[in-house]
Amino acid sequence: MQAGIRDQLRMEPIGVIETPFREPAGVPIQPSRAAGARGRVRVDPRFREGLKDLEGFERIWLLYWFHRAPAPRLLVTPFLDTQTRGIFATRAPARPCPIGMSAVRLLSVGEDGVLEVADVDIVDGAPLLDIKPYVPEFDCHPGSRAGWFDQSKSQNRLADGRFAEGPEAEGV
Repeated sequence: MQAGIRDQLRMEPIGVIETPFREPAGVPIQPSRAAGARGRVRVDPRFREGLKDLEGFERIWLLYWFHRAPAPRLLVTPFLDTQTRGIFATRAPARPCPIGMSAVRLLSVGEDGVLEVADVDIVDGAPLLDIKPYVPEFDCHPGSRAGWFDQSKSQNRLADGRFAEGPEAEGV
């Protein structure tokens, strides 16, 4: 193993994400299935200057900590599937390093450091790690293969509790 790869990292959130979803069960599965769900991103005052020029983007990436995720698992049964898959072939929250990412619609950027967003699929109170602009030229790859997901026929739009916190977590 490469030197330093086992070192722990220290991260400090740059803000917090507020949504109407108080519990993991019932959260929309991915922003594409969260049409209209609104939220707020409160950026810490120390980082507000970094929001300059963000208002011109229709979508942004929010990177955040899955603060309500269960213990990490290497094999999971993901939403929209019934087969066990490797965690890195899914977007399940029960990850060794539980970082989430969501491409949300940016509605406004307030001078107070509050971003109004839509199409949110995040549990309320998630620590915000970073914001990046969504750039179609870089982020959209039409026609790309999506592994097992290409065969998924599920129309389920909401989390079903299989990644709930604690021992009651089911389906994995």
